[in-house]
Amino acid sequence: MQTQPATHDTIRRYREAWQDEIDSATIYRAMAAAERQPQLAQVYHRLAATEEAHIGFWEERLRAAGVSVGPRRPTWRARTLSWLARRFGPQVVLPTVAGAEQIDSHHYDGLPETRDTPLPNEERSHARVLRAIQGGLEGPAIAQLEGRHRAIGGNALRAAVLGANDGLLSNLSLVMGVAGATLDNRSVLIAGLAGLLAGASSMSLGEWLSVQSSRELYQRQIAIEARELAEVPDEEAEELALIYQAKGLSEQEARALARRLMSSHDSALDTLAREELGIDPEELGGSAWEAAAFSFLLFALGAIIPVLPFLLIAGQGAVLASLLVSALGLFAIGAGITLLTGRSVWFSGLRQVVLGLLAAAITYGVGHLFGVALS
Repeated sequence: MQTQPATHDTIRRYREAWQDEIDSATIYRAMAAAERQPQLAQVYHRLAATEEAHIGFWEERLRAAGVSVGPRRPTWRARTLSWLARRFGPQVVLPTVAGAEQIDSHHYDGLPETRDTPLPNEERSHARVLRAIQGGLEGPAIAQLEGRHRAIGGNALRAAVLGANDGLLSNLSLVMGVAGATLDNRSVLIAGLAGLLAGASSMSLGEWLSVQSSRELYQRQIAIEARELAEVPDEEAEELALIYQAKGLSEQEARALARRLMSSHDSALDTLAREELGIDPEELGGSAWEAAAFSFLLFALGAIIPVLPFLLIAGQGAVLASLLVSALGLFAIGAGITLLTGRSVWFSGLRQVVLGLLAAAITYGVGHLFGVALS
C-alpha cells in the first residue's frame, strides 16, 4: 500500500476524513432506523454500509502511518442529528445531510490516497441519491417507490435556530438600550416583556400569512390541475410521461407508468400535483396555525432570556447577569447553527456571542447617551 509520508498534516487529514465517515455512518443508521418506508430504509442502510467501508479505508492508512486509531465515536453534531432523525423522522435532517454530502461530493477527487479507489465515485453517488430522495426519485427507483411523499419540514431545524436567535438578539438589544438609559427595573421589565410580545406576535402573524398564502396558492393550482385532468386527460398523461422520461425512464417505461397512474383520478391528481407542481396535496405547506404558534414560541423562548435576571435582581447586577445568560444562550444558538453548517462548535458559538454582545453594547451606549441628555 502506498501512503503519504506520516507528517502531522497527513495524519490530521486522515483523522478528519475518518471522523467524517464515522459521523455519516452514524447519521445514516439513525435515518434507516427511523424511516417507515422499507425501500428507503434499505437505501439508508446501504449508504451507512458504504461509509463503514470508508471508515476501514482510513483506519488502514492511520495504522500504516503508525497511529493508534482508537474507538469510533461520533461527534456532538452527528449525535444530535441522529437523535433528531430518530425523534422526528429522517425528513427533518435530510436537507442538512444532503447539503453536506453535496458540498463534500468532490472532496476525495484530488487526494492521492483515493485516486485509484472507488471512494470519489461513491461520495458523488451519495450526493445524487440524497438529492433524488429530496426532490423526486430518478430512473427505475420511481416505480419502486411510487407514491412516496417528498421530504417536508426540512427547514424546521433552521427555522427553530434562527427564530430563537431573532428573539434573543432583538430583545437583548432592546433591554440593554433601556438599561443604558435607566436602571429602573420596572422600566426595563416593561420594555423587555413588551418587546417579547410585540416581536413574537409580529413573527407569528408573518408566518401565518406566509403559510396561509402558500396554502391558498397550492389549492388553486391543484384545482386548475384537476380541471385539466377532467377536460384533457390525454394531454395530462402525455405530460406525466414526459416528466418521467426527464427523470431517466425510457419512453416505453414512462408511458406505461403514466397509464397506470392515470387509471385512477385520485392517484393521477396526486401524482401530477407532486411531480408537475411540486406540491404535497396532503400537507399543502403545513398548517398555518401550527407554523404561527411555533414561530411565536421560538421567538418568545429566545426573547425571555435577557429579561429573566431583571425579575430577580436589580441595578448593574441585573445588567451583568442579563449579559451573562444571554451570552450562554447566544453560544448555544451558535452551536445549534453548526448542525446546519458543520463548522466548529467553538467557532460558531463564540462568533454568535461576539456579534450579539457587540449589538448589545451599541444599544446600551446609545441608550446611555439618550438617558444623560434627557436627564
